[in-house]
Amino acid sequence: MNPDPTPPTPGAALILDAAAIERCLKRIAHEIIERNPDLTKVALIGIPSRGVEIAKRLATYLKEFSGTEPFAGVVDVAMHRDDLHRHRLPPRVERTILPLELDDMTIVLTDDVLFSGRTCRAAMDSISSFGRPARIQYAVLVDRGHRELPIRADYVGKNLPTSLGERVHVRFETTDGMPDAVWMSPS
Repeated sequence: MNPDPTPPTPGAALILDAAAIERCLKRIAHEIIERNPDLTKVALIGIPSRGVEIAKRLATYLKEFSGTEPFAGVVDVAMHRDDLHRHRLPPRVERTILPLELDDMTIVLTDDVLFSGRTCRAAMDSISSFGRPARIQYAVLVDRGHRELPIRADYVGKNLPTSLGERVHVRFETTDGMPDAVWMSPS
């Protein structure tokens, strides 16, 4: 692994390096434990693609800190998005992996960046087609603002105020083959 992350675009500023990402996710894991005393009834459900990696890492930290490893899964949002008509190609559909019984579960949706809130809404729509969990919580590595829907994260690694033109790039070694880092590119 290259210890020095390379910017995804010229002029991009490093916001979080690998150590900072790890600290953010460990803090989120502790917050999940505080708010959910029975981790056997918690499922970490990642939104593809980097939200899935976040769910896996949080599950590992929860096991390390509490001794209980919660279910870690995936929710496909491709066919629940409200912008399908804007894309020339159909979206890539992922396999949804959820607990068999949702009724008594707390679902913690995980994603890399919270922006408009539309991806979270699509994830909740997708989950509701499989059942009705007791509650849904939302964990994100970065909240950059600019909500278009009344959605907020329960757990946030880093609040990062941005302009609409700026772009946030999250990179993970496991999904991108690049060192873990969060970058912000100018307009």
